[in-house]
Amino acid sequence: MIAWELPATHGYPVPVPVPDYGGLAAEVLAGAIAEVSGPGEPVKIRSTVAEGNAAGVLLDASAGAELLVVGSRGHGGFVEALLGSVGQHCVHHATCPVVVIRDSLTGP
Repeated sequence: MIAWELPATHGYPVPVPVPDYGGLAAEVLAGAIAEVSGPGEPVKIRSTVAEGNAAGVLLDASAGAELLVVGSRGHGGFVEALLGSVGQHCVHHATCPVVVIRDSLTGP
């Protein structure tokens, strides 16, 4: 699953072409799934693109799910943090078990 939001704007809106954020998100998700899955994958992977806050979208998806898998780090101001804000929110509020996968850049 991947979530996206329109960037916040301040002041008077200026008419500019808006990129297809949903399409871009779908491409990123398809690439990530292709990278980690192989032929005959033993688990079912459900691919979803949703508009909204990442933590809220993931929590909604956790309802009725068997497992929620999130990354360990976000892109906020605390890049060195062990767990990003979205992952932390999911760990504390999801209605199913949550697995946190560490980024390969964080070490063993």
